[in-house]
Amino acid sequence: MVLPGGAAPDVPLAIAPDDLRQLADHDAAHRTFAGGAGPLAALDTGGDGVRGTVLMVAGYTGSKEDFAPLFSPLPEAGYRVVAIDQRGQYESPGPEDPARYSVEELGADVLAVAAVLREESGEPLHLVGHSFGGLVCRSSVLADPAAFTSFTLLGSGPSELTGRRADLLAHLGPLLDAGGVQLVHETLEQVAMTDPRAQAVPAPTREFYARRFLANSAAGLRGMADAMLSEPDRCAELATAGVPLLVAHGEADDAWLPHVQAEMARRLGARYEVIDNSIHSPAVENPRRTLEVLLDFWASVRS
Repeated sequence: MVLPGGAAPDVPLAIAPDDLRQLADHDAAHRTFAGGAGPLAALDTGGDGVRGTVLMVAGYTGSKEDFAPLFSPLPEAGYRVVAIDQRGQYESPGPEDPARYSVEELGADVLAVAAVLREESGEPLHLVGHSFGGLVCRSSVLADPAAFTSFTLLGSGPSELTGRRADLLAHLGPLLDAGGVQLVHETLEQVAMTDPRAQAVPAPTREFYARRFLANSAAGLRGMADAMLSEPDRCAELATAGVPLLVAHGEADDAWLPHVQAEMARRLGARYEVIDNSIHSPAVENPRRTLEVLLDFWASVRS
């Protein structure tokens, strides 16, 4: 989820001040997959993926580019990587009905992409869901556990979002009614820019954030927010699904807080990793350590 967070501790991020984050260089190609409500935009590194394929799903107001710093090193390690925009996000069109953005429908989209990838590349197929994308991917895993070799919840939680980020989401409806996506963007931008970390983001990346946010579907913003604020706790179901699990998060995560994710990992019987020098988006805030954590987990699954 790319929303301004709370008053996080002064945690230095493991990226240079001029790092372009979501605009990191890579050779992944654009392609589309058929979803349940229209085409789903994706970035696909292609190749043989001798060690397997990784399907990555971004969070609320995010996009496939939230994994861009991993698009080169993961193929170098032998993995094909596919990251998608969920319906209504950035380059994926979406329906005008907020009810069509339920976790179940979004999870069905992920399963549709997974089916194509398994046909193209076989096994293994590792699933990574970031933030709200983790809740969506959990629905996919519970609907068809056999579709995935492993599942990583990255900065995600056991149930609905609470805290300051949830308070922001609760104000989205009136803002959308008053001024649409444009007003929501302007309001969140004002809040975000009170954070020195946001002020330090390079101008090209800030311009990408603005372009991406303004491309979001208004119905998608509303429907996904409703879904994230009402998601039930399904840890007991996931714990018995039989899929190897990893829970990983930034050391100062300000969405689902670290102690919440640690307890979720315990309940799931999941492997648990804290990624230092990062907050809520480890793949762009500390890609090197995120890469190490993922590769080590997948190697343990293979063995």
